[in-house]
Amino acid sequence: MNAHHGTNHGAALQPLAGVRVVEFEGIGPGPLCGSMLAGLGAEVTLITRPQPGGLADTLGGGAPNPLRAGKREVALDLKHPQHVAQALDWIAQADALIEGNRPGVMERLGLGPEQCAARNPRLVYGRMTGWGQHGPLAQAAGHDLNYLALSGMLSLGLRDDQKPMAPPTVLGDAGGALGLAFGMVAAVLHARASGQGSVVDAAITDVVAMLGGIAQLIIGGGQLGGPAPSPFHDSPFYDSYRCADGGWITVGALEPRFYALLLHKLDLHDVDPQRQYDTAGWPALKQRLTALFLSQPRSHWCALLEGTDVCFAPVLTVDEARAHAHNVARGTFTAHGGAGVAPRITALPGASN
Repeated sequence: MNAHHGTNHGAALQPLAGVRVVEFEGIGPGPLCGSMLAGLGAEVTLITRPQPGGLADTLGGGAPNPLRAGKREVALDLKHPQHVAQALDWIAQADALIEGNRPGVMERLGLGPEQCAARNPRLVYGRMTGWGQHGPLAQAAGHDLNYLALSGMLSLGLRDDQKPMAPPTVLGDAGGALGLAFGMVAAVLHARASGQGSVVDAAITDVVAMLGGIAQLIIGGGQLGGPAPSPFHDSPFYDSYRCADGGWITVGALEPRFYALLLHKLDLHDVDPQRQYDTAGWPALKQRLTALFLSQPRSHWCALLEGTDVCFAPVLTVDEARAHAHNVARGTFTAHGGAGVAPRITALPGASN
């Protein structure tokens, strides 16, 4: 058998060995990014809240979180100055930081880029948000479905009168490209440190499976891919809805406070927000929301809900996405019709050259 047909391809390199990362506890893509870095050998210290809870635990069903595997956990209450000082001590020794809070939160805690630069001018400060650090929607809550909708990509899955489905090329092909870029950057760092070249084997199936790390957490909690009703497939508060003019909107109010706000905005005062995850009531409420959203054009719902914390976005065509105020403010699309480079990388504020 030829060597390349065998199952032994040699020991995997750990190209990020020696790279120290501080990750602040969050949900979704931030923890997944930290997990990817840890998988390539980085030493990841996860700053957690003293008390467990939140959406990650709800969706994970209380099971061990696979996105925390391989990370050192340090519990700090960042409302207390002495714990902020301890966090800065960890940051002072780190190569990189990951945070996924809304814009301004880390600055208010005393852990913003400029404050960290005073302790560590070589720090790579990684910020993970849905809408970005600036723009009209920067302070609004949102979820995956909303971000796909506003980018224009969700509309590419529209077929006839069906709901928007996964857009072609975005998850597989583009996810594979992202994985290859990630692996190559890690390998270049390794080559610079060791003088050793390497092979980056970026299979799209492998990369997409890795990008499914958040979904794996939810599957482990029994709320996706199993017999129980899923918040992502069956609930009334995370879905796409058709409007009177034929347009579509998305809501993704997974968290209780966002769901309560959605009910308030829609004048559904007879619906008990405390029973959000009572799946027995989902079908009737989804039918009610379907009729409600169908009663007005998309522009009506944008005026009522966009920019609020109900986790909302209209499903835009790519042309509409190019003209949307938030995307224009951020320069998301180029004058030549494509999308700009992301993520954006700028100098750490306050750090000297």
